[in-house]
Amino acid sequence: MARIYTRTGDAGETGLFGGERVPKDDPRVAAYGDVDELNAALGLALALEPQEQSRDLLERVQRDLFTVGAELATPDRARLAKALPGEPIGDPEIAALERAIDAHEAQLTALSNFILPGGTPKAAALHLARTVCRRAERAVVPLARDGAAPPAVVRYLNRLSDLLFLLARAANAAAGRSDVRW
Repeated sequence: MARIYTRTGDAGETGLFGGERVPKDDPRVAAYGDVDELNAALGLALALEPQEQSRDLLERVQRDLFTVGAELATPDRARLAKALPGEPIGDPEIAALERAIDAHEAQLTALSNFILPGGTPKAAALHLARTVCRRAERAVVPLARDGAAPPAVVRYLNRLSDLLFLLARAANAAAGRSDVRW
């Protein structure tokens, strides 16, 4: 088994998929780093009780986020098409998020106030994931504007943050906890 350390990043550079070397603070690297952090935040939310709550949905999102990370780490679109196990993020994945949003929103009481993030540990972790998602979205927007990231990734992250907000509310509701009004 190969060692985990390679020493190739010791000078502050990293390799994109395809071999190009860029500084570790390159906007593309920052964007896929934020997506990676989002994926880890979702892993934390999944580890919290009740573990089965939204498990299939969140695991599918985690897989989608690996695809997003690959898209952001691969400037060469032809190479990306060969490397992905499936299709890039697009309308089907966005539509799946919208269906999940609609289903969860229909089960929750309508909000007339802003709410404070928190509640159960699971809800708090989902709120944290939502804010990381918003940061990832902010990092991807300039890349998409410059043609360095697909616009579908921005739409996906935008919908995902909405879904995470609703999942946090649903976690509190399932535990019998009310949202805390601002």
